[in-house]
Amino acid sequence: MRRRHEFRDRRAAGAQLGDLLRNREWHDPLVLGLARGGVVVGRAVADALRAPLDVAVARKIGAPGQPEFGVGAVTPDGPPYYDEHSLSVLGLRVEDLAGVCRAERAEARRRARLYQRDRPAQPREGRDLIVVDDGLATGVTARAALRALRRDRPRNLVFAVPVCAPDAAAAVKSDADEIVCVLAPHGFRSVGQWYADFRQTEDDEVVDLLEGS
Repeated sequence: MRRRHEFRDRRAAGAQLGDLLRNREWHDPLVLGLARGGVVVGRAVADALRAPLDVAVARKIGAPGQPEFGVGAVTPDGPPYYDEHSLSVLGLRVEDLAGVCRAERAEARRRARLYQRDRPAQPREGRDLIVVDDGLATGVTARAALRALRRDRPRNLVFAVPVCAPDAAAAVKSDADEIVCVLAPHGFRSVGQWYADFRQTEDDEVVDLLEGS
């Protein structure tokens, strides 16, 4: 049985998110899908806003022995972001994660090169940037991406997702001018629990969506 508020897939979730955003006034908006799954959601949002679509890349830095537990994140350039509370709880130092950080930055750079290809870079300064992902669980990749994009001096920096953990949304507010969620449910365990189809997005799909923008 499907949950009452479950999204069919990322495209359907993006359509609902686009409905929340379409009737607002935007200044030269640019939608940035957070790779990989956020690009699928971002495509639907960009269509709703009649805005161009581009990509943002951030990679999670996992805890030693627990790679799915994000204690930080890194973008292709700029300093990594670390969640100080998680580091303290696990007894970790930034130096303990240097190797993982290097590997994830290398992967972030590989993906950025792959996705950009020969497309001219979209200017970001002075525009309304809407950063889109398929959900917000811990917030580490979102915060790394937002901090990197803030350096581009946007007019407004919005983070928009179909579903978010309330505590993560509260944390991310310090790095975005606004957070927009379709759902912020209690009892949040994972992003995938709110989707009927949450299959992994592949690089080829990301490239196709960006080239069609």
